[in-house]
This record gives sequence, C-alpha cells and structure tokens, in this order.
Amino acid sequence: MSSEQATNQPLWIQDRDTVIANDANVEWRYQTRPDYSHTNQFLQKQSQYNHLEGSLEAIVQNLVRTFEMEASFKSNPQQWISIVTDKFRMMTNAGPAYTAEDIVDAGTYNLFLGDTAQYKSSEEDFESSAQIFHQAFPNGFLWELVEVLSGPPNVTFKWRHWGTFSGPYKEQAPTGETVEIVGISIARVNDDLKILSLEHFFDTSSFLNKLATGCPFH
Repeated sequence: MSSEQATNQPLWIQDRDTVIANDANVEWRYQTRPDYSHTNQFLQKQSQYNHLEGSLEAIVQNLVRTFEMEASFKSNPQQWISIVTDKFRMMTNAGPAYTAEDIVDAGTYNLFLGDTAQYKSSEEDFESSAQIFHQAFPNGFLWELVEVLSGPPNVTFKWRHWGTFSGPYKEQAPTGETVEIVGISIARVNDDLKILSLEHFFDTSSFLNKLATGCPFH
C-alpha cells in the first residue's frame, strides 16, 4: 500500500519527506533526490509551532513546504504536484506575476528580492543565488506556518522564515545571529488543494539589511 493510500490524503499535502520518497521519475535539478535530514534537525529544535496532524494548519504547512521543495529541486514544472502548472502564478508585494517556468529559470530568491543595494538578482542565476544563501545559512533557512487566517479557496496564512547567519554572505562575515522574516501569504487553491496562485507580503529590505551588517572581510 502506498503512503497516499495509507493516509487517504493527496501526496502533496503530506509531509515533505514522504512526498520526496514517493515521487517517481522526477527530473531532479541536481540529479538526485533532495535530502533534508540535516536541516530537519534544526527545524525540530527551533520550531515554535507544533500543528496537529490533519489540521488545516498542518495541511497548509505541508503544501507550502512541498511547493518550496519543488521550486528548489524539480527542474521540470510539469512534474510539480503542489500546483496547477498551466494556471499557476506567484507574486511578491504586488509585483510581477511569475510562472513556474520563471521560478525554474531564475530561482525564488531572485524573483523575491530583485535588485537592491545589498543584492542584485540581475547578476545572479538560479545556482549562484542558491549558493549565496546556502553559504550564509549552512544549517538551513527554515520555514514554518504560524497561523491560518482564512481557509480555502483563498488560504491566507502567516509564516516565519529564519536561519542562523553562521556563514559568509558575499563579502560580509557571519554574525552568528538568527535572521528572521515574518510575512503573510495568500494561496488560492482548487478543490484538490493544489495551488493556483501565491501572493507573498514581507519586508525584503529588512532581511537583506540584516545580512549586510556583518563585518566585511579584509
């Protein structure tokens, strides 16, 4: 019996590691399944919210984590199971609407952050942007759902993203501090709880300012 049959839930709203284990014939960006075992240790220790399994909060958290995994590691958006691929759009702070193909080409960091004094997405590609932030947060830039403010079909939820700034960010030395972003998102979903659109609202400049406060390397 498959995990999906066992839980009687669609795969995309199950635990992220279950999704990875049961997703067959996927074109993985780095030719291998992603392994979250390292960052999961820190997620378990540092999470502030323990959502009851099967609750709307747990379902939304699982769905968003599956989406984030797919955006980071699946190079063919036709294989993303968390979204309705041909209809999907993602926006940040009422900016441009991006497709799944845009995410595969540029990466979420570049689409979220754009060009600023501290970070220029126009000078980075998917791999270089992922490397920059993986170096800054070697133990992961973790994500969890705080609360669901409204249910389907327009799921509005509050979240927190955080990580320990323990590696270099470009020319800035790490500070060892926890960098946290809190934001609100709206996920419009269909009857199967697949994402039609995602709108994110958060302070991108605050996040980058915290990374730019480390002492420059000499």
